[in-house]
Order: sequence, then structure tokens, then C-alpha cells
Amino acid sequence: MGPTRRGKGTKIMAIADGAGLPLALCTASASPNEITLVDQTIDARFIDDVPCRLIGDKAYDSDPLDQRLLDKDGIEMISPNREGRKRITQDGRPLRRYKRRWKVERLFAWITQFRRTVVRQEAKIENFLGFLHLACIKILLRYF
Repeated sequence: MGPTRRGKGTKIMAIADGAGLPLALCTASASPNEITLVDQTIDARFIDDVPCRLIGDKAYDSDPLDQRLLDKDGIEMISPNREGRKRITQDGRPLRRYKRRWKVERLFAWITQFRRTVVRQEAKIENFLGFLHLACIKILLRYF
């Protein structure tokens, strides 16, 4: 069939607080790895304060990412180690926080309750990002 007019897909990157409310949101092409999009997501946050720790899945297990976040903003990255990793970087104590990662997944479930954010129907990424921001505003107004 060939490539579509909108590319191969859109990746939505989000940062949520402890209650699952959105703190940052950005979109990118589906091709790049999540590690390369972390800085872009942190820069796109809604508030001035930087979170003190980020919780991610195994895709975020990277020593250069951990060091970059710690040096740049003082952010601790918590993610379980990938299979076959020779040097173990996470012990049990920070990984107990990983159990609360479901709150980020709940944010994505809340975002998909809005029809225009389930499937990207807009040709321009700016319009789609605007609908995602509108969904985040409605989610935040629901809880404040």
C-alpha cells in the first residue's frame, strides 16, 4: 500500500503526577525511540517545576539517559532493567515506586475518552496536539 499521508503513526508522550493528572504532553513520529523524546517531553511541561523522579517501563532503561536527566534537571529515572543487562542499576527500593506506573496508563485511558484523540484524524500534527491539550485541560478541570 505504501506510506500514508500522515506517516507511519504518531507517538504520544506524557508525564503525569502522582494522581495521574497530566504535567506534560508532546507528540512525535512513531519512528524514534522513547529515550530520544524524554527531553522534548520535559521541555513541553505545563508547569514550571521539574518532577524529581520519572517512572518508565523497560524501554527507558539507559545509562546515558539516567545520567543526562540527573545532570540536567536533577531527575531520578526509575525503570526496571532490561533482560540480559550485565550491570544492574536499579535495586528494590526505587522499583517499588514502579508499581504506581498504572497511574500514567490511566491518564492515557482518560485521554482516549475523547473521540478526537483516539485516532489522529487531523493532517497537521499541531491540530492533533491542540486536541490533546484540550483533553488534558478537561481532565484537569474535572479534578480541580
